[in-house]
Amino acid sequence: MSGVFALLLLPPRRFAAAGLLSIGCCLSKVSGSDVLKATLADDATKKYGNQPPTLFSKIIDKSLPADIIYEDDQCLSFRDVNPQGPVHFLVIPKMAIPRISAATDDDKELLGHLLIVAKNIAKKEGLADGYRLVINDGKNGAQSVYHLHIHVIGGRQMSWPPG
Repeated sequence: MSGVFALLLLPPRRFAAAGLLSIGCCLSKVSGSDVLKATLADDATKKYGNQPPTLFSKIIDKSLPADIIYEDDQCLSFRDVNPQGPVHFLVIPKMAIPRISAATDDDKELLGHLLIVAKNIAKKEGLADGYRLVINDGKNGAQSVYHLHIHVIGGRQMSWPPG
């Protein structure tokens, strides 16, 4: 079993001991509902402050491996280990913004950069027929990693409403 997968199987209370306070909906193959994962992540954020260490910060500093498909000085993109479509990758800022609702007017250039990077990677991934961009925000938005991230999902027909 890989070290990352083993780490992701830790019970939630052991994440703190491992230096991680977020469950990681995007990096976890742990069974359970997205609502439960989001609730646990929200609880950890409230308990430990607005910007606890996350799986994504460990990927950014290269202490956790990921299938990185793009990197520049502002952001990083990697494949989701629990894909919801034939193509599913994430685009994350290197600067820690816990959630889209915490972004400020000063973040507008970075946010625009993330969307342009998502579009450019989608094109390289062959998603000319379309794709879905998803940003989960907070517990009710099923956010379980409190580090802003954009899901790019494609390669199949998407349904509406999304859920």
